[in-house]
Amino acid sequence: MDTSPNDIRWKQRFENFEKSYKLLEKYHNQDTPSEIEKAGIVQFFEMTFELAWKVQKDYLEAQGYLVKSPRETIKQAFQFGLIEDGHVWMDALSKRNLSTHTYDEAFAEKFVEEIKHVYFPAFRSLYEKLLKE
Repeated sequence: MDTSPNDIRWKQRFENFEKSYKLLEKYHNQDTPSEIEKAGIVQFFEMTFELAWKVQKDYLEAQGYLVKSPRETIKQAFQFGLIEDGHVWMDALSKRNLSTHTYDEAFAEKFVEEIKHVYFPAFRSLYEKLLKE
């Protein structure tokens, strides 16, 4: 069993990703969330996305890859087979950047639906893959 610092780091980061993922999982499927619940779902998405790309980065570094930015990490994770749909992850990166700088009711409404049906399944896939490691 590899116990290099990089191997330990990605596993510690995975524990944080798992906590955030579980919170998003708990709340993302509400039928008619209130405004405060929508804001919470968006916040959980932002937190989960941030930890997701960082756990990918740490995992790739444990495999010997050197990646720096979220975009670079997503591209390498896709090439490596760690994530299945690079376009969804790139879109999630754009939405994360947008959601942290703007708030608009119509955007939030649409975004919560995208989190439920597009981004959460991508997080689930990553979570299940890393859980087996």
